[in-house]
Amino acid sequence: MPLPQAPVPTGPSSAAAPPGLSSGQMLLFAVACGLCVANIYFAQPLLGPIAAALQLPAGLAGLIMTLTQLGYGAGLLLLVPLADVMENRRLIVLAMGGAVIGLAGIALSDSAASFLAASFIVGGCAVAAQVLVPLASHLAPEATRGKVVGNIMAGLLGGIMLARPFSSMVAAAFGWRAVFWISAALMALVALVLWRALPQRRPHGAGGYARTMASLPGIIRRTPQLRRRAFYQGMMFAAFQAFWTAVPLLLAREFGMGQGGIALFALAGAAGALAAPWAGRLADRGLTRPATGAAMLAALLSFIVGAVSVNFHSLAGLVLAAVLLDGAVQLCQVLSLRTLFMLAPELRGRINGLFMTLIFLCAAAASGLAAAIYTFHGWGGLSLLGAAFAVAALLFYSTEFRRRSMLPAT
Repeated sequence: MPLPQAPVPTGPSSAAAPPGLSSGQMLLFAVACGLCVANIYFAQPLLGPIAAALQLPAGLAGLIMTLTQLGYGAGLLLLVPLADVMENRRLIVLAMGGAVIGLAGIALSDSAASFLAASFIVGGCAVAAQVLVPLASHLAPEATRGKVVGNIMAGLLGGIMLARPFSSMVAAAFGWRAVFWISAALMALVALVLWRALPQRRPHGAGGYARTMASLPGIIRRTPQLRRRAFYQGMMFAAFQAFWTAVPLLLAREFGMGQGGIALFALAGAAGALAAPWAGRLADRGLTRPATGAAMLAALLSFIVGAVSVNFHSLAGLVLAAVLLDGAVQLCQVLSLRTLFMLAPELRGRINGLFMTLIFLCAAAASGLAAAIYTFHGWGGLSLLGAAFAVAALLFYSTEFRRRSMLPAT
């Protein structure tokens, strides 16, 4: 049966055409998103020195990333839906201010408990990026919405990929605490610029925070596109997390790389962010469905290339696999967001929060699996895990065509 029609937005916000985004505003959105999400990953290559400084047992060092990710998950579920209730510019600046406080707390930490608590705050407030993306979509005209979302998502993925080499290099020169002081200063500066540069957006027709949160299960139930796109991107991002959780271990063990070499590898992989603007243009041209399938096939191919490259001890081949995977994941993400942001403007905050929360759950599970599988089964086992995620996405993707062929002719 055909998909139900998206709810028609009501209230004053639906009457006016989107004012559009200048190139300067688009760049500001991209930089702000990248900086927000980078805060989640700064500590990843620094677990050793941080654990030693805070006298955290090596076996518990993983809690540093776990608490940050748990904070991010909590923010996705509890803070991002506020975009449908609260004036967006104020919400973004308040969240970034909270991140500044958390980053300063990390830099000043003298115990594991204070560090972990501050990490949770930073993770929770980093979801300001997930308020910025729907806001940009709201401001963009429909004809160029994919392009705008793609350009901004390029900044977001760039922040994820550049965070690790940045923190490694700064820590090597000035110590790990300098990483968080620098980020706190940059976040404060960007928050001030956003306060002056962003237009206000006051949601209309919202029924309060409690009612907004109570609506979340119903939105999942009544929005098949959300469930489908969340599964697609959940599998793709699970493959991404599996690769990037295990590849530093592989580079150190099989290629003899130190922290600097691993940082350069991550920097090379960031080239995949260039796929985002291209993805947005494909979506604007009505090519979302074929481009989604191509992204999933590219992700599957990346693990094949990676497995062959490691077998022949080819670092260049492994870099190619990383770029291919990052580009595929970014392509699918932009296509998914563009699709979801076309559904109902008054639900964008909640839809984005639910979408990212479901993806986060898949990625968190993949991170835990990847380290164990690489430890016991090597890169071959890890490649099979990543390929399995891509195949699962492809199998579900194939039902789009089967469902369409069963519809009666019109």
